[in-house]
Amino acid sequence: MNLSPLVQSFVLHFGEMGSRWGIARTVGQIYAVLFVAERPLCADDIVERLGVSRSNVSMSLKELQSWRLVRLVHMPDDRRDHFATPEDVWQIVRTLVEERKKREIDPTLSVLRELLMQAPRTPEEVQAQARIRDMHEIIELMTGWYADVEKLETERLVQLLGLGSKVVKVLEMKDRLLVLPGSRPRPRRSDTAPS
Repeated sequence: MNLSPLVQSFVLHFGEMGSRWGIARTVGQIYAVLFVAERPLCADDIVERLGVSRSNVSMSLKELQSWRLVRLVHMPDDRRDHFATPEDVWQIVRTLVEERKKREIDPTLSVLRELLMQAPRTPEEVQAQARIRDMHEIIELMTGWYADVEKLETERLVQLLGLGSKVVKVLEMKDRLLVLPGSRPRPRRSDTAPS
């Protein structure tokens, strides 16, 4: 690798993390190189910095483009394609979450819906459908929350994430306000669900 020690450490780590996230190590390394680059890079620049084959760089760049994590940049007086990551880290995170949802969560929800629409034929299928329904409900709840959060401006999202455990305190306060003197607390869904 033709990188400074700091950048090399970042690139190597990102490659390792990429392989744990289900992408090729080289794809993760190329993304890391582009992320910290001082300017948009062409494929030859990436080959020189990483010491990987040109064909590997080309395939990896196509994958990163399909994830919408890199964009094509045209440089004046240079006919080669150059690539860069978005400047805004929050845009990168939002794109990554959106793409993972589209590729992983949405297909799972479709399969779960199809399974729930089938009429169970055995006690085993009744049991399985009950468990599938629980899974479907929690994923739907999370995707609904994601849809709401996705609409937030970045500043509001940062504030929300900064709340951390304060959110739990707000919810506990809300619960105390809902329980009036002499009344019974409303059961939560998990309290009423059969075990």
